[in-house]
Amino acid sequence: MRNFTLIFLACFVSATVWSQKKDETAVKYAKTVTKKDLKKHLTVIASDEMEGRDTGSPGQKKAAKYIADHFKALGLLPPVKTAEGKSYFQKFDLVKSKWKDVSIATKKGSKTTYLTDVYALGSINAKVKKSYRVVYMGDGNKANYEKVKVKGKPVAFFIDGVRELRKKRSIAQNAGASQIFMIVGTNQKKYDEVLKYLSYYVKRWTRGELKSKKDKFIVMLSPKTAANLFKTTQEQFIKKETKIGTKSVKFKLTAEQEVKTGVSSENVLGFLEGGDKKKEVLVITAHYDHIGKRGDEIYNGADDDGSGTVTVLELAEAFAKAKKEGKTPLRSILFMTVSGEEKGLLGSSYYTDFDPIFSLKNTVANLNIDMVGRIDDRYKDNPDYVYVIGSDKLSSELHNLNEEANKQYTNIKLDYKYNDEKDPNRFYYRSDHYNFAKNNIPIIFYFNGTHADYHKPTDTIEKIHFGKMQKIGRLVFHTAWKIANRENRLKVDKVNK
Repeated sequence: MRNFTLIFLACFVSATVWSQKKDETAVKYAKTVTKKDLKKHLTVIASDEMEGRDTGSPGQKKAAKYIADHFKALGLLPPVKTAEGKSYFQKFDLVKSKWKDVSIATKKGSKTTYLTDVYALGSINAKVKKSYRVVYMGDGNKANYEKVKVKGKPVAFFIDGVRELRKKRSIAQNAGASQIFMIVGTNQKKYDEVLKYLSYYVKRWTRGELKSKKDKFIVMLSPKTAANLFKTTQEQFIKKETKIGTKSVKFKLTAEQEVKTGVSSENVLGFLEGGDKKKEVLVITAHYDHIGKRGDEIYNGADDDGSGTVTVLELAEAFAKAKKEGKTPLRSILFMTVSGEEKGLLGSSYYTDFDPIFSLKNTVANLNIDMVGRIDDRYKDNPDYVYVIGSDKLSSELHNLNEEANKQYTNIKLDYKYNDEKDPNRFYYRSDHYNFAKNNIPIIFYFNGTHADYHKPTDTIEKIHFGKMQKIGRLVFHTAWKIANRENRLKVDKVNK
């Protein structure tokens, strides 16, 4: 028994040592991610010449050219098909829209007045004309949907104010409602107050967004308008005595927006083709746009997200060197710096929702790097940390690989503070990885936290901690190396929320 135990322990220790053995090839190429090169690239990307890299601006396009030239010099392939041939640029247009009219008419010929009785939020493809009979859902609370099934049906419910808008919209969407009508307040005064608060989204041109593939809008009703649809008086209706599940009369909704082309922008893509498993693709991203200029002040965005952008450039160089020296990863890697993040994750949304250059089904993971060059107040005495967000949301294996890579090679503090679903910052939903996550592609978001210079002209290169960036860059490299070279594809073993 004792001898068997000793043998077992010896085997266990041997296996443990073996599992923690460093891959010296990986170490060799990870070391090419250096403070010197990170600073060299960031000195250009975050320079005044780039004028803050606002989406569609000349500065943003200069930054795009710099990135594409770097990819070309490394020998990465241009993967985007165009009429002129292959390109490193995935171009997309942003459109501006403005609500022109929204009205409701019943069979009796009555028609509402825009803004006084009804308005809408969201985007449509110019014009909507559609008939509805909506299901009344009272206060729109979750318990009401347990009483009445509304999957595939339009619903109407009360909201007390703007603070309830998102929450009750999500409840209705999760219940499968096909269209949402919100009854705003219990009197015209409250309705008018909410309209005034939302007037920026209702009465002005949007700042620029991707052209809607399908109509995504919600309709806001005055209590009087809603009462008419349910064949009752406003006084009776606001007492909320109408039975949950009651259907309205049939009515026609007409909604119209003015649409015009805004700016054009581009994602920059460099492709490294893999070996035996080359059809499977790992995507490594950062956004290279920032918020541009305000008057004569330039918002250089050295940390946000110049730091992530130049880390991607260094990772591309590391993998390109490995390939040139005969160490081609099993899987392909797409290095992608995206634009339009500051406008609402638009560049990554264009890639995933409109034009995925490589099949999302064959996309094994996304590693996203957004702000990794600064130190927040929580770690002011210890720069060797990174906030890891989303690593365990879809794939336990991905989470474990990142932990393993850190223990074996970089040994920095991995902080999961912002990975908590209850964290009010909701960073999981606020950078480009989310457009991959919503498609059930495992992701990791690497982040240093916010700081006093976030979205200010003082986010400049002198404040960047390049030693920290080097360590995080090497961690991302080792995690990417493991993903790209493991025998089996990462398993998706969790449900996206």
